[in-house]
Amino acid sequence: MISESITYLQNSDEVVKTVLIGGLLSISSVLLVPAFVVSGYLVRVLQRTMNGNDEAPVFEDWERLLVDGLKAFAIAAVYGLVPAIVGFVLVGGGIMAAFSGDAGSLIGGTSIFVGLLLSMVLGLAAWYVIPAATANFAETGRLSDGFDIGTLRPVLLSRTYATGWLLALGVIVLGGLVAGVLNVVPLLGTIVGVFVSFYAAVAAYYIIGHTWADLRTVETHHEGTVDERPAA
Repeated sequence: MISESITYLQNSDEVVKTVLIGGLLSISSVLLVPAFVVSGYLVRVLQRTMNGNDEAPVFEDWERLLVDGLKAFAIAAVYGLVPAIVGFVLVGGGIMAAFSGDAGSLIGGTSIFVGLLLSMVLGLAAWYVIPAATANFAETGRLSDGFDIGTLRPVLLSRTYATGWLLALGVIVLGGLVAGVLNVVPLLGTIVGVFVSFYAAVAAYYIIGHTWADLRTVETHHEGTVDERPAA
């Protein structure tokens, strides 16, 4: 599936235009609105691929892209809030305790270490949940479905999703490595690296979309086991 994901954007008559717009929006994403539009485009990639349409979408219906991107951002923000709060409370409390005396230094150091470790673990868990939550929202169009734990639980516990998520992560890491190498060239390499990162993100969401399609028939039994059957 990795090779198909990498060539996915080429299944469009406007591949150059799409990558150009996506890269330019990513470069200007510090303004937030362009970042929401890119997120909305990724939601559209999910919607198409989970329904068996492998023709890459183009940037159009900008208002819808913006709205869907805002919703996808909200989903990611909520799931990302937990590790952020845990890290802030434990690390912040540890720093304060470290200045309270000898005993406080030991307690503070332990709190900081535990806080950083928990933040990393919970952050990784959030990365794992967010694509599935976004896919569930993309399928129905309802923001609340991004937090439908009953639907998400069997998906997150399935081997199919874990495999798809790892493949998508591999594509993102590969894109990051390429972008990092390009960053050696001042300015120009950094700019090109942003385009590569956008391309990699689209490829990753292609994988998540197809993985979600395969998991549509996941059923949770009373015993808690997961029955995975390919979609019809």
